[in-house]
Amino acid sequence: MAKYYDVHPDNPQPRSIAQVAESIRSGALVAYPTDSCYALGCQLGSRDGVDRIRSIRALDARHHFTLVCQDFAQLGQFVQIDNDVFRAIKASTPGSYTFILPATREVPRMLQHPKKKTVGVRIPDHVVTQALLAELGEPLLSSTLLLPGEEEPLTQGWEIKDRLEHQVDAVIDSGECGTEPTTVVDFSGGEAEIVRYGAGDPTRFE
Repeated sequence: MAKYYDVHPDNPQPRSIAQVAESIRSGALVAYPTDSCYALGCQLGSRDGVDRIRSIRALDARHHFTLVCQDFAQLGQFVQIDNDVFRAIKASTPGSYTFILPATREVPRMLQHPKKKTVGVRIPDHVVTQALLAELGEPLLSSTLLLPGEEEPLTQGWEIKDRLEHQVDAVIDSGECGTEPTTVVDFSGGEAEIVRYGAGDPTRFE
């Protein structure tokens, strides 16, 4: 049964955040809010977490998982970025964008695209997510909480708990967040290619 954490959106309670972070370190799969919509998250190296996310969302092997990072320094440990791409991403973070880039050796192979050896990365502009990432000290392995056959992600913490009570271990509720997933920009070929239009303004990459 999923634990339910009612967290203040502007001043998240340190005790609750610490409890969620500790559960993630212990292998938990959590549903948490971001600046675009709710996401599923687990520890970076958790194969069980990956398998559970794939099962909940009915994902195939080609799905790009996202490493949700606290800041640019952390992001740079996990992806290869040249100077031009660095400037473009730096100017757009934190924000509602996911960037697909070549993965470094720090990224477990199970998270990389099987052919391209790429991974998604992003830095969210959300107080609660940032507090959780700061407490965790490493990126969250994440995927948008969009259930199979549904066009929009779930937006209410209580609804997520009701529907996924036996599939996730914890739900963070800090009020309603958006319904639009991030804008996804693929830089793996050197040039910006918008793969998905979403919450982030795409015009700077067109």
